Amino acid sequence: MRATFSLGRIAGVRIGVHWSVLVIFFLLALGLAQGRFPQVEPGHTPALYWGAALVTSLFFFASLLAHELAHAIVARRNGVQVEDITLWLLGGVARMRSEATNPAAEVRIAGVGPLVSLLLGVLFGLCAWLLHLGHASGLLVEAVLWLAVINVLLALFNAIPAAPLDGGRLLRALLWRRTGDRLRATINASAAGRAFGWLLVAAGFLLFVVTRTFEGLWLSLIGWFLIAAATAEGRQAQVRTTLGGIPVRQAMTPDPVSVPIGLTVSQFLTDPRHRYRYSAFPVVSEGGKAEGLVTLDRARRVPEEQRESRTVGDAMLPLAQVTTVAPDVPLADLLPRMEPGAEHRVLVLEDERLVGIISASDVSRTVTYLMATHQHTGEWRKRQ
Repeated sequence: MRATFSLGRIAGVRIGVHWSVLVIFFLLALGLAQGRFPQVEPGHTPALYWGAALVTSLFFFASLLAHELAHAIVARRNGVQVEDITLWLLGGVARMRSEATNPAAEVRIAGVGPLVSLLLGVLFGLCAWLLHLGHASGLLVEAVLWLAVINVLLALFNAIPAAPLDGGRLLRALLWRRTGDRLRATINASAAGRAFGWLLVAAGFLLFVVTRTFEGLWLSLIGWFLIAAATAEGRQAQVRTTLGGIPVRQAMTPDPVSVPIGLTVSQFLTDPRHRYRYSAFPVVSEGGKAEGLVTLDRARRVPEEQRESRTVGDAMLPLAQVTTVAPDVPLADLLPRMEPGAEHRVLVLEDERLVGIISASDVSRTVTYLMATHQHTGEWRKRQ
């Protein structure tokens, strides 16, 4: 899940927002402004209802951000690097570069999110009570009370023992501690997540058939998301186990075709070496020092009349925005940082010098080879 735009950094963690947040933000504000608020506190103007709904929705997403930030901060304190946090259609997600090293760390990282949401619920509830005692506007009290209830519900929902929810992480930690097998624990937690997802899909469908309301479809959508996420998590765990002990250098393409930083865009696009086999190329300066990554698509965006005067260095993705890795880093640790697409190629560097490049397809081929090798070895042992 890539962010559409960035909000900057909080506590050193990059915060992004996906465009789908606008959808849920509008639906949430619409439901409050034209549904709950007029029903509970009638007699106000539409403008006041909409103003209260928009502010309440902003506080709701701030609560989601606090939930994810808690995960990120505790993860870093337990030696897990955090790539970023992205708010999207169904909430928020903290993307981590690695996993917890032991069950205790997993419990701390997973448990802090629901705890923060529960504390926020209590805090908002206390504020609503104090506002009520102070004879504040009933609409204000209702807005704060809604935030209290939604945060408590968020905490309870995330505590359900089904991956990829926080409760699923807690379940995985418990199974991991009992069996000592993280892969098996992950697979079981993922199975629980799929089962819970199908339960939500069925419940949402029945709710829609009976009531003909949007809530049923929304419940089914959440269920589909949980099924997909739990399935992906189980597969990723199997892949990480398959890649255990394999360094990046064994999957990378060594000595890749590179582009001098001073080459003009026109020369780059017309050179046969850069036109047919690949869609992304490392950009290097003299001595082989990596400077960035250029794709054919980025180069073609340069207007034709400027291609003779502008260089590849002007069109490239700077090294600071490119994922880089050392050749001896475990390939499994690189997986959470990889994404499909030409602009997401990973440059393999050794003392700032380019030694290789790796893509998602390289990892896929390596996994396929290893799984085939393991299967062949297992069949050979059975015949013995």
